[in-house]
Amino acid sequence: MSDFDAIDSLLDAVGPQAELPPCHVRRELRERARLSKAQVARALGVSPSTLSGWEGGRDPAGEIRTKYAYLLDGLNAKLATETGTESATETGTESVTETEAVPAAEQPVTSGTAATATPVPDLGQDGDEGGDGEDVELLVAPEPCVLCGRPAGQRVAGFAQHLTPADCRPTATGAPAAPPAGQPTAHTPKAPPRTTRPERATKGSTRATKGSKGPARHAFQEPSGPVDLIREAVQGALDEHQGDVDAATAVLVKRAIPDAMRLLDATRKGARYDVIAHPWIPDILKKQTARGADQIWEARPKWTRHKLPPGRHQVTALDINGAYLSALKTHLPLGRLEHSTGPAHDRRRSGVHLITPPEWEHEAVLPNPIGQRDEPGPLWVTEPTLRLLLRLSGPNHQLCAPPQIHESYTSGATENLLEKFRTALKDARDTAIEQGDTVTLEYVKAMYSKFVSTMGESNYNRELYRPDWMHLIRSQAFANLWLKALKAHDEGLAVVRAMGTDELHVIGDWRRVFAEGRAVTEVKVKDTYTAGTDAAEHEGEGE
Repeated sequence: MSDFDAIDSLLDAVGPQAELPPCHVRRELRERARLSKAQVARALGVSPSTLSGWEGGRDPAGEIRTKYAYLLDGLNAKLATETGTESATETGTESVTETEAVPAAEQPVTSGTAATATPVPDLGQDGDEGGDGEDVELLVAPEPCVLCGRPAGQRVAGFAQHLTPADCRPTATGAPAAPPAGQPTAHTPKAPPRTTRPERATKGSTRATKGSKGPARHAFQEPSGPVDLIREAVQGALDEHQGDVDAATAVLVKRAIPDAMRLLDATRKGARYDVIAHPWIPDILKKQTARGADQIWEARPKWTRHKLPPGRHQVTALDINGAYLSALKTHLPLGRLEHSTGPAHDRRRSGVHLITPPEWEHEAVLPNPIGQRDEPGPLWVTEPTLRLLLRLSGPNHQLCAPPQIHESYTSGATENLLEKFRTALKDARDTAIEQGDTVTLEYVKAMYSKFVSTMGESNYNRELYRPDWMHLIRSQAFANLWLKALKAHDEGLAVVRAMGTDELHVIGDWRRVFAEGRAVTEVKVKDTYTAGTDAAEHEGEGE
């Protein structure tokens, strides 16, 4: 094949992209169909935050664009051929009490009333901005008010409604108002409707009456919470594979990344801070080569004590449970990283820092807190590593001199950005351990471990590009292990080895220092061996 033939083949493979309606139409079609973002995102295999981007102006590409266009085209066709209107107070029975309809001619429609109206906010369950500030639309023909069911001559934020409390007279509880003359009922076929938005549950509707039990749900609010999403996914996989544990586990682990992103979106609803998924990133956080690494040093422990106390000793290798899960609680920058110079450290911010680390004089009994580094001089470290060094240089420990800060890339930060996400995974993990549920346990482990590992330049997670978060979370896990080594040392145990995120070898009665168990606050025994004088040294695997 010639070079030109190869180019022709490539051009032939590039077909026209599927046409998409404007972004405001995409959202309107979804809301008219009473579909939540979570439902549509699940069907397309993306996260709700990605769908929000598409409804806000971004366009998908490739196969997912074709699927999205197919969905929108289907919704448009289905909604255009509807033959009935949905009543917000329909009870499923045929016997309803009708109130007298007001003739359309008697409904006042004045520009003066509209000018003093206060728009009603959009009460959609997705937490989007409401309709405050939207224009009032005067209707040629009155439509049923979403609050009381009587004819209204104005539409606000896409909903027909009265503009003053005096005009809006709710009907008796449980009895929807009769439609105005010429308007079909829920059981009367009609011509294809205009593009209108569905009714929503509001404070004045009979769906949320004063005497009802419990809070009223919005029109397309999903009943499940974050932990329920995990439970439903596991049950669905088991049902799909007729209870085959191995097959269900394999499927769940394979889709752990998109499921983790959906869980993150569920736990971020109503949150105080927005997650910026693709901010500007400085060059130090980008890979220097295609197969290389960036310039951030994570301070991964890889230390073995060279000289043990005299005599023979029983060494216990402890396994730290849920290391990355615990590390999700760390100070994460919210927005774009901003450059600064100078030695000052602002604890309200987080990011990466170029420092000259202090000399470490305790290598004989404790690992260096910046890990095993061959090259001297300044290096870029993360917030957890810097905070650990500052803590160790403080008055409570005085184990080293303070690090020298040269420059930083930081942003305003919070320690609780992923706390609900972490708590949902932890609760699901605890329940799975209690019930002996290995499927959920492996699924949850894959979710948080892959969530962390694919935040950087990964082809497996295109919805979140935060290499700074990835480095910070991993460094927090390493710092947590180092602090456990320090605790063991301070309590009189001899620290023999510290490796990675979860391996700590000690000599002595470790049970008086650490609680044993499988919870994330506990440790379990990984191995025991004898070391010391006249004993064969244990060379177990490091990670």
